[in-house]
Amino acid sequence: MRCSEARQALVAQRDGRLAQSDIVTLQEHLEQCPACRAYEQRLQCLNTRLVSPTPRSSSSISTERILLAVQHQKRITQQIKDIQTQQQSRMARMRVIGLPLAAIAFFTLGSIPLLLLALIIVQPDWLVNTISLLGGVVYALIVLAQYLQAGLMFITRDNMLLLGVAFVLVVMMGMWLRLMRHPREA
Repeated sequence: MRCSEARQALVAQRDGRLAQSDIVTLQEHLEQCPACRAYEQRLQCLNTRLVSPTPRSSSSISTERILLAVQHQKRITQQIKDIQTQQQSRMARMRVIGLPLAAIAFFTLGSIPLLLLALIIVQPDWLVNTISLLGGVVYALIVLAQYLQAGLMFITRDNMLLLGVAFVLVVMMGMWLRLMRHPREA
């Protein structure tokens, strides 16, 4: 018997389709051929793995826990729906109240300059007091500008520092313009 015939005979023996006379011939071949004996052992190992029942793994999660989880999920879903309806009702109330409030605010802010103009026309002495107050503020700004000018003249003798600052500003503007340009297509 050749090895290929012996392997076919081993498969047939496993299935129960091998005749008695062929079993004896197969046994003689297996005693002489170590490769076929190894093949027989692999077949038996595979057969025991396939035929033997696998131990059932019992799940640690009970039906009660699953039902509790489903109920919990339903509660969460209901809470989310409640929150959404509350938000929608708030938005509806804001629409009703918000539009008149926006109109009132717009009207009020728009009428402030008209109110000031009416006060100036009706009460010109108030205009004189306001202008004199603004005159004092303008005078203070002029004095501050003179102090600033004196300080800059002291710092920028021969205007070299001012030229340096101007050069740095021009370079920075150039870099900014370069960085802010539109990217080119590749």
